[in-house]
Amino acid sequence: MSTNKKNMKIVDDATKIPDIQGLADTRNLPINKVGIKDILHPIIIKQRSGNEQSTIAKFNMYVNLPHDFKGTHMSRFVQILNQHEEQITVDSFKKMMEEMCQLLEAESGHIEMSFPYFINKAAPVTKVKSLLDYNVTFIGEIKKNQPNLKVKVLIPVTSLCPCSKKISAYGAHNQRSHVTVTVLINDFIWIEELIDVVEKEASSELYGLLKRPDEKYVTELAYDNPKFVEDMVRDIAVHFDKDKRVLEYTVESENFESIHNHSAYAQIHNIKKDELS
Repeated sequence: MSTNKKNMKIVDDATKIPDIQGLADTRNLPINKVGIKDILHPIIIKQRSGNEQSTIAKFNMYVNLPHDFKGTHMSRFVQILNQHEEQITVDSFKKMMEEMCQLLEAESGHIEMSFPYFINKAAPVTKVKSLLDYNVTFIGEIKKNQPNLKVKVLIPVTSLCPCSKKISAYGAHNQRSHVTVTVLINDFIWIEELIDVVEKEASSELYGLLKRPDEKYVTELAYDNPKFVEDMVRDIAVHFDKDKRVLEYTVESENFESIHNHSAYAQIHNIKKDELS
């Protein structure tokens, strides 16, 4: 049998395979989200410096399913993902959501893309450089052809307790803290911008590599700049209140207390009505 005839037979056979997902469902129950979770895919992210960073992202991709549809076509999610191997930007991320809804004939869609993002940081005194990683997530939703995008970044920092400093004859307890910011944006914003806002409001920022002069500097800086979790979230929220690109934000701070068996936690969530109107 020739190659052409073999290919024609494969196509004919494929058309005879029943499409179970396309059958009608009689339970009258729509599904809010159906799709795939935790699929890894290489991506390229543009950096503020003008360079590009290759990394690996974990994707969650969902659409809604009407009450009369038995199932969705899972393979189509992977198909869409493999069409976007190029640089991922805010615009291309939104385009991916639109394509997903069109291909799956859905009214709403949701994509989460989580990845490690690295910044080459210079130590404060010796200027020796080292990489520090940040956890970043793009969260996209589309409803009635209206896409929106949230950017979520977890930034590790140092916090020093103001109370401990005040009551102690010398020293004060300090610890690593995780500050997580999630912003709904209406215009482009760099990942580095969000990181800068948080690190400037911490007792001290973190570095991958510090020499002795650097260690002395960050220790004394943290001592001179004590912050409660309450201080941290409020000081960061002030920045986002002033940024017109941010329509809505959540700021969370968790201190992994060095002298307790619990963490300290604070959160501020604000929907900026002026920007939404």
